[in-house]
Amino acid sequence: MPDDLDIDVNDLSRRMDGAVAVLRKEFATLRTGRASAAMVEPITVEAYGVQTPINQVGSVNVPEPRMVTINVWDKSLVNKVEKAILESGLGINPQRNGTIIMLPIPELNEERRRELTKVAGQYAENARVSIRHVRRDGMDQLKKAKTAGMAEDENKIWQDEIQELTDSRIKTVDDALEAKQAEIMQV
Repeated sequence: MPDDLDIDVNDLSRRMDGAVAVLRKEFATLRTGRASAAMVEPITVEAYGVQTPINQVGSVNVPEPRMVTINVWDKSLVNKVEKAILESGLGINPQRNGTIIMLPIPELNEERRRELTKVAGQYAENARVSIRHVRRDGMDQLKKAKTAGMAEDENKIWQDEIQELTDSRIKTVDDALEAKQAEIMQV
């Protein structure tokens, strides 16, 4: 049997883990009523003619459970950072104190919490779909290997391994979603 019939399970596993990592990053950007430096990570600022992440123009800190501060290093960028935060859709009004921009995190109301749990559910579903796409790629590789001469027993073993990998990653996504929804609904 040719060597090219081997299925690269490590590659499939790495790609599935990538989908889980993206989900965790998306979850970190959801505002839950608690301050998190990850909330401002996706925001970029026009600095020196280039779009730059906020954490590269100032230090982002969480001094209190409901406050994020950004200490902007260059005074000339304070207005641009403030504007970027306002336009980001976070729904937070920044307060300035010299070169420090404070972001007080307001308490979430019940309706907003429900909306955020739905958004978290959509993020989780996208991750599940990505994992299933990787599974389908693995199964397609198996079909090609079978037509190229892979034994039926060996094919079944690979199918079971790919399915087991898929199931474990889907469970990881479900567990992460459950934890995030509990965090969002916590008052």
